[in-house]
This record gives sequence, C-alpha cells and structure tokens, in this order.
Amino acid sequence: MTEPALRGGIIAAGEGSRLRAAGFTAPKPMVRVAGVPLIESVVRNFIEAGITSLVVIVNEDEHECARWLTARFPSLDLTCIVKTTPSSLRSFVEVVSAPGPGRMLVSTVDAWCPAGDFVRFVESARKRPVETTVLALTPFVADEHPLWATTDGAGRITALGVDAGPLVTAGMYLVSERVRALAPAVRLGRLREFLTWLVAQGEPLYGEVIPRVIDVDRAEDVALAEALALTITREPSVAKKGL
Repeated sequence: MTEPALRGGIIAAGEGSRLRAAGFTAPKPMVRVAGVPLIESVVRNFIEAGITSLVVIVNEDEHECARWLTARFPSLDLTCIVKTTPSSLRSFVEVVSAPGPGRMLVSTVDAWCPAGDFVRFVESARKRPVETTVLALTPFVADEHPLWATTDGAGRITALGVDAGPLVTAGMYLVSERVRALAPAVRLGRLREFLTWLVAQGEPLYGEVIPRVIDVDRAEDVALAEALALTITREPSVAKKGL
C-alpha cells in the first residue's frame, strides 16, 4: 500500500525569553540567522525535502508572524495555529493532531541546520518502517540542556536522558501515525519527557544521525549558526552536491 503524502509541522510557539533578554526584539520565529528568519529557514528545508503541506503553531503574541508566513509562501498548503500553549509537548500535540493519515515530519523552529543535512535526514527516516518514530540525532552538541540518546546497532533508541549518550536529540522528528494519536499523560510537561516515556514504554523509536544542528536559544547560538552558514556559502562545490 502506498504511504500517504507526508505532511510537515513546525513548532514555533515558544517565547524566546533568552533571546529577548540578550536584546533581540523580534519574535523568536523571526530572529534572523544570516539574514533569514528562523521560520523561513525551516520552511525552506521542508520544501527542499519535498514537503508542501505544513501546519505551524505560533503563540498568541505572534499573529503578525503567521500573516507574514502566509504571504511569504502563498503556494504552500499552510495551516497556522495561533495559540499559546503551556509547554513544548502541548504545542507538539496541537501540530501532530492535525487531520490526515500517516506519518508527519515535525521540526522545532529553533533547530537550525543546512538544507542538505535536513533532506538527508528525511530520506533516511522515511526508509524506516512506517510504524516507527524517527528522531534526528547529532554529535554536534550546541545546547545548554541537551537530551542525550543511546542507540543499538540497528539504530533503535534504547535510552534518552542524562545517563544516555553519545548523541543528542536535534529537534526534528518523523512521527508515526500511532504516536500522533497518543494522548500524553498529564504529568508529562515537556516534549523531551514524552519522548523519554515512549522509549520506556517500548515504542519503536529510531535515530538517524545528522552532522550539524544548532538549537538557537541564545545570542551565542545565533552567532554559531551564522558562522556555520558562512562556511557553507564558502563551499560552492560541496553545496552543488546537496551539502
């Protein structure tokens, strides 16, 4: 049976408090890396991966961001949810609960990575069985509070948390239809807690390694992402190969 067309989701409802404390005045999705808003970089990564139907959640202070996004990408099948949620997990649930069967590709707005790396993650993740959920994992640790992951020889995630390693989760997920339909327990407050719970419950979670992802939460993260973007633009022969 042919798998349904893959739909995308972007979690962009965070407040960006650390960026604002550092002097950034734009809403977090509109903070620019190398001149491009974070939200635009993520959307363009989805487009590069062949995804043209997207659900995006922003908080209630970001109505203008939702309008900008719709105007910027008029050819996309785009649904914007404007809702302030109490946690990353509740934002995740809002996105993956969107109508439509099959798996869903989800990214946080602050998971900045080169388009070629993102596309290769999607291609590898889609080769996994449809009943599995696949997480992007990276050895490139650029996060204050990373969620460490351990995998077995087949790539199945066997542990998530402070005692796991040597990879960290990278804010990008290919979510199975089964996990999309789950109702997380009330006690689970954060997305990382839900993912850790899934592993503990025996849900099949697999990891695909992506070399470079930067979790853009602080001013230094913006600088790091811009430095990485500069190295990519200086490698035209590599860029032509999709890197």
